[in-house]
Amino acid sequence: MTTTNTPNYLEDAKKLLSAQGFIASNTWYHGTSSALVGSIEEQGLIRSGDSVLSATVKKTMVTIGLTVDNHTKSREPVFLTPSKELAFYWAEQTVRHRSAKIMDNGKPVVFSVTLPDELNRQVKPDVGAASQLLLTEGEDFMAFLAGVYQINNLEGPTIDLMVANRKDYLSVLGMAYINADVAASYVKLVTNH
Repeated sequence: MTTTNTPNYLEDAKKLLSAQGFIASNTWYHGTSSALVGSIEEQGLIRSGDSVLSATVKKTMVTIGLTVDNHTKSREPVFLTPSKELAFYWAEQTVRHRSAKIMDNGKPVVFSVTLPDELNRQVKPDVGAASQLLLTEGEDFMAFLAGVYQINNLEGPTIDLMVANRKDYLSVLGMAYINADVAASYVKLVTNH
């Protein structure tokens, strides 16, 4: 059983999921908060693009006496997934995270990201997610993902995160990224009409 309230129009795992994992193409999905829709429709998906949240975190760090070093200033890539259903899960996490930090009343939304071949070749499996998946937040995702597999009459993913093949992060877990900004012309809000 899944742990989210994924709207029916975003439930696409039944079309994309097989015993080998998720099928990927040049259409990807990105889940986020509705508070960012205007900015994304205007500017596209920008690496480390949630400037309001970043500024709040930086201000908090300075307030408690921490310095902002190069590690905290590094640019995160744009995170993608081959499934609207998985993107909605991550959108819910974004909304939860933003509301805890900046009192954002946004709702989870999903953008489709259709890339030309040259950009699509830059999409990589998100192997860096291994460290996140070992935390409680990652355990929640793995439970959600197991539910998605089960609802689609497939055995839940069995993956050893520390020794898994890079491609498994994309095919089995549906986690990918692109280390480039994505122009607004490639991005479209997914709606139910």
